Formats: sequence, structure tokens, C-alpha cells
Amino acid sequence: MNTYEFEQFVQNNGKDILRFCRMTCGDKESGDELYQDTMLKLLEKRQRLDFQQNVRSYALSISILLWKNKKRKYANRNRLIPMESIDRVETEGSPTITDLTVISPESCIIQKDVNNTVRQVVADLPERYRMHIHLYYSANMSVQEIAEVLHIPEGTVKSRMNKARHLLKNELEVLGYDR
Repeated sequence: MNTYEFEQFVQNNGKDILRFCRMTCGDKESGDELYQDTMLKLLEKRQRLDFQQNVRSYALSISILLWKNKKRKYANRNRLIPMESIDRVETEGSPTITDLTVISPESCIIQKDVNNTVRQVVADLPERYRMHIHLYYSANMSVQEIAEVLHIPEGTVKSRMNKARHLLKNELEVLGYDR
């Protein structure tokens, strides 16, 4: 893959990969850092990449591996020297006004609350299910692509997605959210 092809790849797939990184990490800053590390790793290996192959799946695989490594390092450090966690501050973008309609402050707050609740419920899922949800909905990957990235059979991906959706539905219903 030459420099031009790499730039095209980043322009075409960068937003999906960034969204996946942010959702995986749970906050904007860590997600941006993971995205940057992923792109640096891809840039280092771009000579060995074939533009005709599914580079997007490879990039997401790299981001998953980097995220797991960071998580493992943090767990080891925290185990050796426990530190108090710093509260995460999640910054939200302001709502966009698509046409000339005005969005009321109440609806903005309600929508923000719903989004935060759904994000929290997804974040509370076990990792084996959460990763599939992030790949499917934030990275817009198909079941086949998820299976390739995670190196598991498609049937496993489907069953884990079904289980994750069931867990999410039940938890959201308990919290009082209907479809």
C-alpha cells in the first residue's frame, strides 16, 4: 500500500475506526489515543499491506489488540500499586441543527440522558459481548467481517450478538426504556 492508498483508506474508513475506538475505550481522549496508535501501527506496516485486501478489518484487529494490551498493562500496574481512579469526564458534542427547526433544551437533555444510559448499559456488558456490539454498530462491520477480525466462527458471532441484544433489551426494560 503506497502513501496515496493509505490516505484514501484513512479518508474512507477513519471515522468508523475512530468511532469504534471511542466506544471501545469509553471516553473521547482514550479513544482518540487508541485511534492514533492504531493509525501509527498501520502506517508502519503500510508497505506490507495490500490495498485490495480488507485493510479495515486488519485495522480494527490492531485497535482491539492495542486496547487489550493497554487494559492488561493498567490492570498489572493497578494490581502492583493500587491507585485511586480519576473520574472520567465525558464530553459530548452539541446537538446539530439539521434544518431550520429549533431543538428545545428539554429534548436535548432527555436525548443526552437516553444516550448516556444506553452507553452505560453497553459498557456494563461482559467484554465478550460488548466487543461484538461495538464492531457491529459503531464500526458498521458485517458478521463475516467481525468473525475475521476476532478469529472466531460466524455462528459464534451471531450467537453472541443475539445474547448481547437480549441482555441489552432486558436491562433497558428494567430501567424503564421501551423500544
